[in-house]
Amino acid sequence: MLELTESARKELESYFTGKEKGAIRIYLAPGGCCGPRLALALDAATDDDQSEEQAGFTFCINKELLAQVHGVKIDLSHMGFTVEPTMPLPENDGGGCGSCCGGCGSH
Repeated sequence: MLELTESARKELESYFTGKEKGAIRIYLAPGGCCGPRLALALDAATDDDQSEEQAGFTFCINKELLAQVHGVKIDLSHMGFTVEPTMPLPENDGGGCGSCCGGCGSH
């Protein structure tokens, strides 16, 4: 279900230094003109979730979302964590960034 890169693991270790390690939810976040994207949040697992432990961290994801994406890769970029699905998410009907009258945020 889950691939956690070494750089993402180190960043999580740094974040949780001196704190209790809570469950990390992988969820579908709304995404403006670029469509939905996967993201991370601290949240307890429910009966509707699949949980997996990686490198001492517990990750949870809704079972229906997991069936759709088949798995995820959590990495770190200069802008923070990236959560990439194994199977791409459906594209937004808006056509992606750049199609909203010149790009996201423009009118």
